[in-house]
Amino acid sequence: MLHLSATLLNKPVMSLRTGAQIATVYAPIINPDNLKLEGFYCKDRFSNKTLILVYQDIRELLTKGYVVNDRDSLSEPEDLIRLKDVINLNFNLIGKPVVTVNKSRVGKVNDYAVEVETMYIQKLYVSQSLLKSFTGGNLSVDRNQINEITDTKIVINELAASNPATAPAAII
Repeated sequence: MLHLSATLLNKPVMSLRTGAQIATVYAPIINPDNLKLEGFYCKDRFSNKTLILVYQDIRELLTKGYVVNDRDSLSEPEDLIRLKDVINLNFNLIGKPVVTVNKSRVGKVNDYAVEVETMYIQKLYVSQSLLKSFTGGNLSVDRNQINEITDTKIVINELAASNPATAPAAII
């Protein structure tokens, strides 16, 4: 099932062991190489420190928050050796410019949808310029349309030209 990015953030992390809230999720950790949510930055409820909840430790994702075994599911950023490079990138998808292969500007990412079973980002929602938004509205880009992701932009395949609808010829 797909979830928009806003529905994944600012949610409590609940412990199965204590039945209480142990942290609050406030930002995603996105791997730009494969567009996967590797985990989330959390504010610890007790120490107010920034900890990381990796997606493998999430037992269940409910509408009211995340369920984990206990507080040991949250890790210090320096303890996650495998995610060190991704954490240091501090990659943020929202606000990233989107261009086509031929360098035609499309707009900026204003949201994305995540498949919560795998935590892969499946769709990007791009807000177009004011002029284009009057005629075409927002644009949805599927992950298989993405050609390249850099620090400064997202390159997608060329968009199909939209043909205006024409009425069929009248038969007399």
